[in-house]
Amino acid sequence: MSSETSNAVGGASYASAGVDIEAGDRAVELMKEWVKKTRRPEVLGGIGGFAGLFDASALKRYERPLLASATDGVGTKVDIARQLGVYDTIGHDLVAMVMDDIVVCGAEPLFMTDYICVGKVHPERVAAIVKGIAEGCVLAGCALVGGETAEHPGLLGEDDFDVAGAGTGVVEADRLLGADRIREGDTVIAMASSGLHSNGYSLVRHVLLKTAGLSLDSRIEELGRTLGEELLEPTKIYSLDCLALTRTTDVHAFSHVTGGGLAANLARVIPDTLHATVDRSTWTPGPVFDLVARTGGVERLELEKTLNMGVGMIAIVPEESTDAALATLADRGVDAWVAGEITARGEHTTGAELVGDHQR
Repeated sequence: MSSETSNAVGGASYASAGVDIEAGDRAVELMKEWVKKTRRPEVLGGIGGFAGLFDASALKRYERPLLASATDGVGTKVDIARQLGVYDTIGHDLVAMVMDDIVVCGAEPLFMTDYICVGKVHPERVAAIVKGIAEGCVLAGCALVGGETAEHPGLLGEDDFDVAGAGTGVVEADRLLGADRIREGDTVIAMASSGLHSNGYSLVRHVLLKTAGLSLDSRIEELGRTLGEELLEPTKIYSLDCLALTRTTDVHAFSHVTGGGLAANLARVIPDTLHATVDRSTWTPGPVFDLVARTGGVERLELEKTLNMGVGMIAIVPEESTDAALATLADRGVDAWVAGEITARGEHTTGAELVGDHQR
């Protein structure tokens, strides 16, 4: 073997290929304190093992426990975080996208794992991302039992990253929520979103940043803050609010308003024989939605099938439970209102539709 070949092989290392194991180890040390804040009594051990452990004997109190599972990411919103150099809020978005899907069926969030993929491990940056995930888990009432940080040099730029996560919850079988509980005459209650949440950012970035050429540092008067601050506003986490509703009222179903918009997501929980009508005149979407529509000339139908338009979660309750449901949400500081009703499907071809015009 020639010395040139020998040197090339002998001198190669994981570090020379772009992977820094020591930086990864430091990131784990930095994130430990945040993961600890999410601990539930059912969690065994700490981070650093090959698997997170959750004591399933806690489920013995259930007659027939059903496990609910979901996985999701944050989409291109991560690019806003990268450009702004703000990494400790994107984790809230991740938890919301996963755990608010799980709570839709009435399940209590139990635990979550995350996956963070980076071009280069910057320990403080990774720890900041995990900090946000941990804070989100606290807001959702679940434990962060583990995760993975992967370094992909050559595939991602040094500052590029993406996040994803998976979660598990549990619900008693006879308390499972969904389409089979919904009845004609039920009330549709809307819960306000905190902004764009984590969907439609490909459209938003195309319209505001690429086409209009706006800067993330630009102060937008109608928003009352910079564009970057608005676009990075964390997704509201509704998990504990929804669970509170299930304890105080007879909830029939929830719908998490994510990709596809309000009508399409609401239709997912409406039975074939019924129809949900949502009246736009019951609320005014936040100014960011009008900004996107006006700046990009985006038609209302396109906007409504892409963005949440100011509604992040829907609860469907019996008419007689409406006041109690609104009172529970008000006590928890959730902006909520009656947005529509459930009627017979009749000649309607879809499970849900928006009618009327928004307030100005």
